[in-house]
Amino acid sequence: MTPRAEETHAAASRGVQEGAPGGHTVEKIGGTSMSRARELIDTVLIGQRRGEALYGRVFVVSAFGGITDRLLEHKKSGEPGVYAQFARADNEHGWLDALSAVSHAMQEINAAMFDDAGDRHAANDFVRERIEGARGCLMDLQRLCSYGHFQLVEHMHTIREMLSALGEAHSANNLTLLLRRHGVNARFIDLTGWRDESQPSLEERIADAFAEVELARELPIVTGYAQCREGLMREFDRGYSEVTFATIAALTGAREAIIHKEFHLSSADPRLVGMENVRKIGRTNYDVADQLSNMGMEAIHPKAAKKLRQAGVPLRVANAFEPHDPGTLIDAEPAEAPGVEMVTGLPVTSLELFEQDMVGVKGYDAAILEVLTRHRVRIVSKVSNANSIVHHIEAPLKTIRRVERDLTERYPSARITTRRAGMVSVIGRDLTGLDVMLQGLTALGDAGIRPISAQETGRGVDVQFVVGYEEREAAVKALHRAFIEGEENPRLARAA
Repeated sequence: MTPRAEETHAAASRGVQEGAPGGHTVEKIGGTSMSRARELIDTVLIGQRRGEALYGRVFVVSAFGGITDRLLEHKKSGEPGVYAQFARADNEHGWLDALSAVSHAMQEINAAMFDDAGDRHAANDFVRERIEGARGCLMDLQRLCSYGHFQLVEHMHTIREMLSALGEAHSANNLTLLLRRHGVNARFIDLTGWRDESQPSLEERIADAFAEVELARELPIVTGYAQCREGLMREFDRGYSEVTFATIAALTGAREAIIHKEFHLSSADPRLVGMENVRKIGRTNYDVADQLSNMGMEAIHPKAAKKLRQAGVPLRVANAFEPHDPGTLIDAEPAEAPGVEMVTGLPVTSLELFEQDMVGVKGYDAAILEVLTRHRVRIVSKVSNANSIVHHIEAPLKTIRRVERDLTERYPSARITTRRAGMVSVIGRDLTGLDVMLQGLTALGDAGIRPISAQETGRGVDVQFVVGYEEREAAVKALHRAFIEGEENPRLARAA
């Protein structure tokens, strides 16, 4: 950290310590929950709190549900938003119309959120200023890049960050206005770098913003996006808000970091196994959080979890609409006794490279990894034997086809095959002595499911079963029934 950052960091820490003698919390509200902001007033934001009890907290907020999809691209369907249409540059009106649609959607949110006309006008003015500023910037950039000396591709990361920041700035500003209308001394902390010519690091940006915050008398509402020279989206893409949240908690020495979701962290997806069958986990550790992230069920982004773990800050995942329930605490502590805590599944593609001459020859694994990395393919798991290597990956079909093409060019005599499959994982802080693989295979067999493969790493935190693509949900149900709902084996501890 630079000397300037150390000074502002010290100032921020002093403010936190003076403002919250009992320790403060840093709390994150996701986009789906933010869309129910008026309900949050009665739960996590105010609820039964009065006076000093309202403060000693910091809230980091995501954009309202659906707004980032409109600004970038739909997270699941891939439907293009402003960024994707601008990147195509097929026709100017596409991205201009998309940006106008974002402005309209934001103003619709404002109308539903504010009863007071003055608050609505203030919120709409904020939206107009940010949207029109972004529109002017993109049009200027488009004109500039019409000259051969300037290449649009060199600016796409910056454009993606600028557009994404619009969503978080909108939600943080709105929540600040709403809280003030309810008599709370809320303070809008804008980390987006709007019209800021400096290029601080992430820690410097946060330390500067918190240097004069008084947590005993103010409730900071912070944008989930933070503009910094590292470029959050370059490394974390849409996981940036959790990294901002974790960095604030670590940098300010929070007593606890809390993520408010619209559901509890449970032993399985309740929509799949039934609400009556799931168990709230209650207590787990960062090992389990990492395994969940690997299986696409992020309690928190793994880089954010690393920041909290290294800073010694425990994480709590709570239900935003059940304020009296403590939720699930995630820390670095081992389990008191072995037990299964969660069963989860993920659709994957199994990519197999078979080469008869591979045995005894080095380099195949490194070459495959290089191709997968170059195409930004996420590896969920892998297994190999004498002449074949199988990677279970998560990627769009067109990306997988490119990977196949590159590997075929590199190894023309190899046989490369892909097939859709389901990865189902049984997870717990300590699975030692529970015979999870044996019992899992038995449970799957009893359900009429023949696994393709099964593996465990030896660390005793997860066992993975690969099944047919169409059998993934049935496998989750069967394993959850055996390990979480079942009473037959007293050694299998239930989740708290």
